[in-house]
Amino acid sequence: MTPTTKLTFTLDTTDATSKLGFEAWIDDHKFYDNDHVTGLEHIAVDISDADAEHELRFVLKNKAAEHTQIDETGNIIADAILKITDMTFDEIQPGHLVTEQAVYEHDFNGTDQPTKDKFYGEMGCNGTVSLKFTTPVYLWLLEHM
Repeated sequence: MTPTTKLTFTLDTTDATSKLGFEAWIDDHKFYDNDHVTGLEHIAVDISDADAEHELRFVLKNKAAEHTQIDETGNIIADAILKITDMTFDEIQPGHLVTEQAVYEHDFNGTDQPTKDKFYGEMGCNGTVSLKFTTPVYLWLLEHM
C-alpha cells in the first residue's frame, strides 16, 4: 500500500441563503462537490505520497449579482463569499506558502477582464484557486517554507 498524506481544510460561507457552490479537485479527481454551501464543513482527502506533481484546485460556482449588495455610491455593503481556512497537510499548516504560491483566477463574475490574484483564503467571484505542489508533500513543504 502506497503511503498517503491527508489534506484537510474547512469551508464556510458568509451567507447561507446564497446558493454558492464549491468544488475541490486534486489533478483530475474531484473529491468534493456542493451546489449550496450552507455552513461550516470539514473536508479531507488522502493524497498518494508517490513522487509526482499535483494541482489542488478550489472552484467557486453559482455566484450571481444578487449575492452582492451595493449602496448608491457603488460601495459593497454586503457580499456572499466562501472562506477556506485551516488547511493542513498531515496536520502541518502551510501558512504563508499558500498565499505565496496559490493563484486565484476569475473575471469578477463576468464584469471585467480575466485576472490572476493571490489567494488569501476567501473566494468572492466565480473562479478557480490553483496550488501546484509535489509529493511527497513533506519535501515540498521543506523546500518552500
